[in-house]
Amino acid sequence: MDGTVRPELASASAFQFGAVATETIEDALLHLAQQNEQAVQEAAGRMGSFRETRIVEFVFLLSEQWCLEKSVSYQAVEILERFMVKQAENICRQATIQLRDTEKTESQNWRAQKEQLFNKFILRLVSCVQLASKLSFHYKIISNVTVLNFLQALGYLYTKEELLESELDVLKSLNFQINLPTPLAYVEMLLEVLGYNGCLVPATRLHATCLTLLDLVYLLHEPIYESLLRASIENSTPSQLQGEKFISVKEDFMLLAVGIIAASAFIQNHECWSQVVGHLQSITGIALESIAEFSYAILTHSVGANTPGRQPIPPHMAARALRAAASSNT
Repeated sequence: MDGTVRPELASASAFQFGAVATETIEDALLHLAQQNEQAVQEAAGRMGSFRETRIVEFVFLLSEQWCLEKSVSYQAVEILERFMVKQAENICRQATIQLRDTEKTESQNWRAQKEQLFNKFILRLVSCVQLASKLSFHYKIISNVTVLNFLQALGYLYTKEELLESELDVLKSLNFQINLPTPLAYVEMLLEVLGYNGCLVPATRLHATCLTLLDLVYLLHEPIYESLLRASIENSTPSQLQGEKFISVKEDFMLLAVGIIAASAFIQNHECWSQVVGHLQSITGIALESIAEFSYAILTHSVGANTPGRQPIPPHMAARALRAAASSNT
């Protein structure tokens, strides 16, 4: 975004595996599984509405510009997603009320709030990145001066007070619950377990590839999940109702994590793919067919390759597994 020399980002190779006791890993994995189950069950109709490619790309580039570690960029996307969904729901709720009330002043108030949401979107996005950076305070926190200078470069003139108010608005809207789980946490936890289980592909090698593929899934969120939906219903034109029922699959970070790791294993060493997928199935209980189908979708949208699982596993079996995953959470 500018020509200044920036310090290097935190290196993925610096991430250490095998340094945590197995009991701690088991507890952490159980906690993540419980969080994931709750998130899937609570998945609402508008979830994912703001994981749009241009928005995600903006957050990723901004995080890179500010030399933030990868976990911060994913956290920022998830905070922004939930905040904007809350705001959109509030506007829709007010619009529904005003349909029963034809007073001109009420209609004007609704339009003003909608316009304000659009006008302050960049400010909210930057606030979400700044809040996410504060959650990883051991690495780097983005100062108000840095944020204000960035906004000014884009033509937005805000004061420090307005910036603080924006952060507070995000916090209040999410009931101060911003330490949200991200797919990266699931990926790294499963890689840790794979290392203890004797996975043939080193966790450090898988980790670097997983980061790249996770970026890809965030950037191509809609096309990847659309291909999964079409596979699950065995139909190229899913209905609106079928799409709504599939929301729970979109919010399943454990499923996403095993798909990412399986695809990474195929890229690193396709001969070990079956062993890695078998370990993932044993650890998570997710069907082999679902893992194969997800890794296939990721690979076809990245390198255009077929996974080994595409050959021995008939597509209708993978579709049935994904249908079961969707129906069990509705």
